[in-house]
Amino acid sequence: MLLSGCATMSPGDRGSQTTPNVDPIDPYENINRKFYNFTDTLDRHILKPVANVYIEYVPSPLRRSIGNFYDNMGYPNVVLNVFLQGKVRQGFEDTLRFAVNSTIGLFGLFDMATPMGLAQHDEDFGQTLGVWGVNTGAYLYLPFHGPSSSRDISSIPIGMVTNVLFYVGSAAIFAPIGVLGIIDKRARFSDAMIIRDQAALDPYLFVREASLQQRKHLIYDGNLPPESYADSLGDSLESISVPEGVSQNNPPEDRSADKSWSLQGDPVKDRRIGGFMSLPQEGDGYKAGTTGSAGDDSSRTSSGRARQ
Repeated sequence: MLLSGCATMSPGDRGSQTTPNVDPIDPYENINRKFYNFTDTLDRHILKPVANVYIEYVPSPLRRSIGNFYDNMGYPNVVLNVFLQGKVRQGFEDTLRFAVNSTIGLFGLFDMATPMGLAQHDEDFGQTLGVWGVNTGAYLYLPFHGPSSSRDISSIPIGMVTNVLFYVGSAAIFAPIGVLGIIDKRARFSDAMIIRDQAALDPYLFVREASLQQRKHLIYDGNLPPESYADSLGDSLESISVPEGVSQNNPPEDRSADKSWSLQGDPVKDRRIGGFMSLPQEGDGYKAGTTGSAGDDSSRTSSGRARQ
């Protein structure tokens, strides 16, 4: 998933445009880039060094428990949106998962639900709106938060009020918990940030394309319809020249069975690349080649899942 963002397109590659040099999915690119650079500067000079110390000196099992705790505190948001999306059985399973980890798992410090067959999911209100048929809208990069869109921005306040920590009244308790949560989130993004910095010629475009594709992947629960694959090629197919010696009667070697190119990742752990304030959670693996056009939301599938 992360490396698929490297194949970023210049604004003119997305198809027809109403305004020269303006990408329809990113009409506010100028201000978005400023917010991105501002956030990235803060990250490199403050959060990254702190996160590196956190990773070096805090044992991995303890970091895992801390991450489990924050994931569990925000899990009511997942439960709410699973039901809003009409996935009733999964909703009851996620409710049970939250109950098990909050009790037996000591407020989520220990993930006792997964071994019981209660898998962790990632849902938010932006995904719910996507399922209901709301288009992605304009891409936005929010300071201190990361990639979003005019549709997904609505998930921020809902995610806050459905987080158990929102109701911790004492600032003396909430402040250190909040700071530790930010550091833990940044630490969990360390590998993704390294990939971004090493692989992307334009980190902003890398983050934009990767996040938009990932949102589409999450809305479809990883099962993108065939038309999404065609959309990812778009009009660029018309400009591709057929290699010499290759034709319908002489096709190239079929490498479809070769899985060596597949990139297995954890898209929910890396749900937002470049936004250190984003909350990663567990999810299914991702394989390269399953992304679609990030900005096209015009159709729905027979299962009722709206295209992102």
